[in-house]
Amino acid sequence: MQNLEAFSKLLGSPKNIVITTHHKPDADALGSSLGLGGILKKKGHTVSVITPTDYPAFLNWMKGNDEVIIYEANNQAVSKDLVEKADVIFCLDFNTLSRINELGELVRASSAIKVLIDHHLEPEPFYDFQYWNIAAAATCELVYELLVKMNYESLLDKDLAECLYAGIMTDTGGFRHNNTTANVHNITAKLISHGADNARVAKLVYDTNSLDRLRFMGYALSEKLTVLPEYRTAFFAITSEELKRFNSKTGDTEGLVNYALSLEGIVLAAVIIDRTEAVKMSFRSIGPFSVNDFARAHFEGGGHRNAAGGKSDESLEKTVEKFLSLLPAYQADLTNVKITNQVNA
Repeated sequence: MQNLEAFSKLLGSPKNIVITTHHKPDADALGSSLGLGGILKKKGHTVSVITPTDYPAFLNWMKGNDEVIIYEANNQAVSKDLVEKADVIFCLDFNTLSRINELGELVRASSAIKVLIDHHLEPEPFYDFQYWNIAAAATCELVYELLVKMNYESLLDKDLAECLYAGIMTDTGGFRHNNTTANVHNITAKLISHGADNARVAKLVYDTNSLDRLRFMGYALSEKLTVLPEYRTAFFAITSEELKRFNSKTGDTEGLVNYALSLEGIVLAAVIIDRTEAVKMSFRSIGPFSVNDFARAHFEGGGHRNAAGGKSDESLEKTVEKFLSLLPAYQADLTNVKITNQVNA
């Protein structure tokens, strides 16, 4: 971080702080928010964590979860008041204010000092301070590094270390992706030394399923997977009626796209879901094929080179048609990718 001395001075006295993260937070988003929030509370700050939307129930174990303010759950007025009164607003695990929905304009209008901590490509320059590195596997990794730089690491306890560990674990695909660097292993070792129970966190995140979710995943794999070998592409298209049929909750479709990418020879994978208010899309790729560029160019999205999201205001049918119509233009890029045993993030 540039101006670390000024940043440290800013946090040297008690402040009203808001921490926010992207809609439908995952383990990295929520873990970095609650991990950082817990440390700042220990330093005497008044901290409120606000998420734009709900998040998966398998993250409810995180310390501080019971105090999270979910903006869309009839908390607009209290969120607005907290943002307006904030001295400092931390923006974690997103690179543009549109990623926090209606909260974005509240944050933009706020006179608070804004701090970005993130690892996504091409951040919007709305911040006063930033700790940003696209080479980082997770925002939790960056939060830990910043705690060390500010001499706050000794404040980590078991609960906060587990929040940060969960974000790093999930954003590296359980330490399987090629963003699992030596730095990642060094940091997770330090988090374990602070008390993080790695086996417990893995169990809570990966092995806590509802019967409805397991049945949905089986249905999607057997009935909804489309494979296009000529384009080295595989995708799922899920209707809103199918989500209702399996009583789908937030997080129930998480990880589905990785099954498509796991198919031998596949370079591009997608999940296209009718969420009623919009069609949401999740993309994954292998090698040099950039789904960040693909999503930005065609589906108002972005993210990382090999993991990105997008959306469409068209119907599910028309969105799938558009997706399919784009593939011929990318056929050469997709077919020229050399697949090794390496898994991309």
